[in-house]
Amino acid sequence: MKNTTYIITLSTALFTLFSCSNDKDSPADPGTKTDPVETTAPNTTYTPAFAGQTRASGVKTNTSYEAKIITSTLTAPWGVKSLPDGRLLVTEKSGQLRIVTTAGVVSAAITGVPAVNAAGQGGLLGLCLDPEFASNKMIYWVFSEATTGGNNTAVAKGKLSADEKTIEGATVIYRAKPANPSDLHYGGRILFDKTGNLIVSTGERSVLETRPLAQSVASGLGKVIRITKDGQPASGNPTFTGTGALPELYTIGHRNPQGLALHPVTGEIWQSEHGPRGGDEINRLKAGSNYGWPTITYGIEYSGQKVGAGITQQDGLEQPVYYWDPVVSPSGMTFYTGNRVPEWENNLFIGALSGMHIVRLAFQNNKVVGEERLLASESQRFRDITQGSDGALYAVTDQGRLYKIDKK
Repeated sequence: MKNTTYIITLSTALFTLFSCSNDKDSPADPGTKTDPVETTAPNTTYTPAFAGQTRASGVKTNTSYEAKIITSTLTAPWGVKSLPDGRLLVTEKSGQLRIVTTAGVVSAAITGVPAVNAAGQGGLLGLCLDPEFASNKMIYWVFSEATTGGNNTAVAKGKLSADEKTIEGATVIYRAKPANPSDLHYGGRILFDKTGNLIVSTGERSVLETRPLAQSVASGLGKVIRITKDGQPASGNPTFTGTGALPELYTIGHRNPQGLALHPVTGEIWQSEHGPRGGDEINRLKAGSNYGWPTITYGIEYSGQKVGAGITQQDGLEQPVYYWDPVVSPSGMTFYTGNRVPEWENNLFIGALSGMHIVRLAFQNNKVVGEERLLASESQRFRDITQGSDGALYAVTDQGRLYKIDKK
């Protein structure tokens, strides 16, 4: 096993006290303020809507911490969640579900998971545990499902058997329609909100045929949805106007949202989203809102052309809290609620794929006031990150590693 240790020296520099809508969302000292961490020229000349929306000041953790590789034998892990006893439940893109101990022992594949279409960006994707998992052993996950007409982003649930070798009664409870042959932009994260309902992100499937459906209230593509444990529209969902508006919709206008996290103080849902060339986003989701794709974006087409009319703002469309240009490819993310590294309290940690690091964002009044890049020297595509029952952070990479990140 390889261990990599990062030691951040103490500093006396302080940031100002941060607050979030009268609630504490960052500690008094999130670290040493530095120049912005992004120094590469952007792809566009777009102007941000407000100061700090991109290339915010850098911030450096004062407390010494370390990152240890628990195992490097996973195969393209996509999602990771902590079990109540501290072990980690991990999805692998090819369709395997495994349990990993903090000592690095990886279980055999857990059987009973429905077949996935792992082509392209598909596979066994995000997962979450039932709030009553300790007693009911229920697991929920997102996967790409081959079906008539192409592929769907689908949601399933099942019970982990007493011997932890199989998933019992696996059932598909939701499918984002319409299906399409594309094997791209599935979205794929899932979590429980503070009311006990499921929040699921779906992609718009990338191709020009389906891209406009991100704006269609009659389609499940390019959305964040809110459903019950049985896959039905949740009570209290916003009402969208328009013919055939789906009752499960929570927000619309998303491209490829691969990250969801619940703010530990406010209970609000935050989301990460892949842009094209530039325009990766962090959004604070407001029920019933439209986040703009593809009408507005801070990115451009991969060809270098403008996306649509090439605009970044429009009345009635929400602005991202933060965006990157060039991209970092944000994926799974979590808020830190531990106290072992005080500077990190209520900060947002995001796995960056093309960026090959873990993003740390500190906030003041729901605006980013500090960005740090962790583990950049590891040259890994960080796919997901979660906080363990022990208070440490755990992150998985496309290359098969599982890291533990904690105070040294």
